[in-house]
Amino acid sequence: MSTTGPTDAAYQGGPGSPLHVDRDRYGAIGTDTARRTLVEEFEIPIRSGRAWTVPAGHVMRLYTVDGPQVGDLNLWHRDNPRERFWAARTRQLHAAHVTRFDRLWSTLPYLRPLATIVADTLESYGVDDDGGRVHDTLGSRCDPYVNRMLTGADFDFHCHSNLVRAVAPYGLTEFDVHDVLNVFQCTGLNERDEYFMKACPARVGDHIELFAEVDLLAALSTCPGGDLSIPMWGPGARDPIEVCRPIGVAVYAVDEELLRGWEPPARAAYAGAHGTGLVSRPY
Repeated sequence: MSTTGPTDAAYQGGPGSPLHVDRDRYGAIGTDTARRTLVEEFEIPIRSGRAWTVPAGHVMRLYTVDGPQVGDLNLWHRDNPRERFWAARTRQLHAAHVTRFDRLWSTLPYLRPLATIVADTLESYGVDDDGGRVHDTLGSRCDPYVNRMLTGADFDFHCHSNLVRAVAPYGLTEFDVHDVLNVFQCTGLNERDEYFMKACPARVGDHIELFAEVDLLAALSTCPGGDLSIPMWGPGARDPIEVCRPIGVAVYAVDEELLRGWEPPARAAYAGAHGTGLVSRPY
């Protein structure tokens, strides 16, 4: 007989599970900013994208520069782009909206944390009166295909296209772009179970920080919807360029003392053949 209720999380790990991080270690990585070394810093202009690498054991900070702005984040293993961020499994293992101490997981057959969130200035936003939460894995990136379907017009600077252009210098293509973490984006499901988006609650200097568990290639698009306070589709829709702003990116090396005993996570331990080649079936 089950000891869990019908609304308990389906995926639960026991002691030592990678679902439960060492909060002392990761908390210190997120708060002990005095013992970091800045490696790289840049801004991503409005309606554009950029890709960059983050070595394992480093922290990347995404931050609002001039005010609220939504960003769409993709992650890959730097040396094997077949291993990439898996939004759906992250949603199942942690939450539909992630925050500090949640992890961003990779696709099969690798299934390991690519990054762990170590700081989030919007953590206290919680759940608003409409059921909205921040840092969304529910929705995908906006794209020109859906836009053409809804409006009959072409637009080349949706997040999907921005990410396509961003990763091209790294030898990746449109087929490598995948479902995103929508940073700073406030979303939820309404009473009809429909996806909704709200105006971004971030203010100047708000940030989210990710600790790279493996060598990463990251790419971020500054959403053409800006802070999402102006609808892009439906009644009242118009070009929201006036609420579009850049997003800043900083990469830091972490003091070696904070990393003592840490190792990059191994890929998933399952080494079976998925039942191929069996003489008889186990049923």
